[in-house]
Amino acid sequence: MDIAQYNADWLRAWTEKDVLRLLEFYHPEVEYRDGQVPQGVKGHAALKAYLEGLFAATPPMTYIPDEVWPIPGGYCGRWYCTVTLPDGSTRRLRGFDLVLLEGDRITFNEVYTHTLP
Repeated sequence: MDIAQYNADWLRAWTEKDVLRLLEFYHPEVEYRDGQVPQGVKGHAALKAYLEGLFAATPPMTYIPDEVWPIPGGYCGRWYCTVTLPDGSTRRLRGFDLVLLEGDRITFNEVYTHTLP
């Protein structure tokens, strides 16, 4: 698997807020964690509900892949994100994903982010 391409395609689905496309990347029994759900959500149904709520509540966000590093069972990927706020201003984030895979499906995804000046 070309993890850089996989990661770029996956981040494109995040930018497009395409819940159904994103679910295609995730294993049906995925465990997903981020700053909003540090305890995690498990499985497609819970992830779908979480993503629908998240995307409805957030402004446009454009994810740009930076680097990926293979690790046993998956990869780590760093990205940058530009958030376009309702007043037209922008905010920038840098983030990092820990991604574990079974074949080409994500079984575990933990996301870390921080705001850039």
